[in-house]
Amino acid sequence: MSAEVDITIRNATVADVPSIARLINDSAELGLMLPRPMATLYERVRELFVADRGGAVVGVGGLSIIWADLAEVVSLVVDAGCRGHGLGGRLVEACVGEARRLGVRRLMTLTYEQAFFERHGFVVVDRQALPLKVWSECLRCPKNQACDEIAMIRVLDDVAELTAPRADVAAPRPTLIPILAEGHPVVGDGIRRSSYPPVDGD
Repeated sequence: MSAEVDITIRNATVADVPSIARLINDSAELGLMLPRPMATLYERVRELFVADRGGAVVGVGGLSIIWADLAEVVSLVVDAGCRGHGLGGRLVEACVGEARRLGVRRLMTLTYEQAFFERHGFVVVDRQALPLKVWSECLRCPKNQACDEIAMIRVLDDVAELTAPRADVAAPRPTLIPILAEGHPVVGDGIRRSSYPPVDGD
């Protein structure tokens, strides 16, 4: 990547969706995240940030609100040719800034990239401590019964604790498995899961 080309982190627009879909679905083909239908990305485009290099989208990440006190960093991908230049970190910090603006105190992610997220203030937590709502889309994942992603959370100390009810604590994940086994249709908005930023030290 040429050092003289500026890369801007900005809010995604509908014009970015085809490029966003390419980034996400290329990673999905490698088994790193779930594929995203174009319709879903158009519906959720307001949640997403992109890394813009001279008009080309070379990275994406988003913030999905789960509850009054919890949001998730989702769909984090950087183009292979632009990794190692801090774009993954800049996208995460854009999500952090949006969480602050919205008054959301806790951010979570499900990831394979523990060291990357630790550099950005996240700590590993027990997945059973996450609210049940987090696992709803896991029904769509082929790894549902053998999930190997790491749950991590970052608490924004400069955001006030809300008095609103906290997100409910999840029941053990195995309770979700019979729903899939019984053949019920899986319905979900499809924006996550997971946050996998192959960004080489960003």
